[in-house]
Amino acid sequence: MNILIVDDESLARKRIRSLLKQEEQVHILAECATGQQAIDAIAKLQPDLVFLDVQMPQLDGFDVIKRLKSPAPLIVFVTAYDQYALQAFDAHALDYLLKPFEDDRFYQTLQRATQQLQLQQQDEIEKRLQTLLQQHKQPRYLKHVAVKSQDRTFMIPVENIQWIESAANYVRVYHDESHHLIRETLGGLEEKLDPENFIRIHRSTLINLNHLKEFQPMFKGEYVAILKNGQRLKMSRSCREKLRKKLDYF
Repeated sequence: MNILIVDDESLARKRIRSLLKQEEQVHILAECATGQQAIDAIAKLQPDLVFLDVQMPQLDGFDVIKRLKSPAPLIVFVTAYDQYALQAFDAHALDYLLKPFEDDRFYQTLQRATQQLQLQQQDEIEKRLQTLLQQHKQPRYLKHVAVKSQDRTFMIPVENIQWIESAANYVRVYHDESHHLIRETLGGLEEKLDPENFIRIHRSTLINLNHLKEFQPMFKGEYVAILKNGQRLKMSRSCREKLRKKLDYF
């Protein structure tokens, strides 16, 4: 545990330093005699724990706290006045030591700090693991669709795909002003595309919403989807109901 000692009284700093030197698992980074020194040292050295005197000239302990940037270290206030104890906890201090403090009281505070740091480290580990798991769970959708043409294979960016239709064991992918056959089922390709962008409007048709211009009603409650390039595609009634819930379009 890396520790910073802040007190304008040299005897007070010496007292804390002598107690800390008996602990093998701590390292004293520096000592500060003023609030400004403390602010600069915390920013530069990033200690785990700061023993911070409350009463100091110019900038007191609470002024130091107000100027700290996140992430802030654990703070133990050191004061000769019990009236500052409540303020210390209002400032989210881990603990406070009332001068003159006994050795046992000091080591109780140090133990609390050690336990708190261990909890924080465990929380950070768990957060990283949860983030990793969430990223692993997130489906990875295609960004390009591979198309083979004679001896060549080229990639079509999915954002350029306007619509896709089923053709037996193939699908015909329409993009820009061209289209290509791919050996893939419509359902299989649909699972690989982001459902936020690609939506089924018919059992044999999948459209890219980014290329959709509008839906138009036809006879007997039927609709057609009109793409930005003017292409008109029939929509089935079952797909229309799913789209209604998703898009609130009808």
